[in-house]
Amino acid sequence: MPKIRTGRTKYPEGWELIEPTLKALDTKMRDAEGESHEGKRKCESLWPIFRLAHQRSRYIYDLYYRRKKISRELYEFCLNEGWADKNLIAKWKKPGYNASVACSAFNPATITTGRPASAGCPSRVWSLGRLWNASIVGAVDVAVET
Repeated sequence: MPKIRTGRTKYPEGWELIEPTLKALDTKMRDAEGESHEGKRKCESLWPIFRLAHQRSRYIYDLYYRRKKISRELYEFCLNEGWADKNLIAKWKKPGYNASVACSAFNPATITTGRPASAGCPSRVWSLGRLWNASIVGAVDVAVET
């Protein structure tokens, strides 16, 4: 959950570009937190919250490291204000997470097929062009070079 904001915070340049998406994800997070958990297991009631937290962190990660659309100042501001999870992003920066399809499964901007994405697999395990069965998600996917 992001820190409580006051009117004194000075936002870095470029904040107005990412603010609508972050506010929308924050609204979805509040809805997920207030959702009824009756009839669900304890862990199942937390899945939407984890998914949205990952999605928000992945959005900021992609903007800074992949697309290079935000400045370092804005990136660090988002980390310091709690908009993204530093530890989760640190894991994504490590080798083996570079071509993980599961990380992009939650990003609607990258889904083009209309079907669920497969579970990620470290790059040392797969070879290009080889099909595999992603039993976690129930899809078959092919390894591609990024």
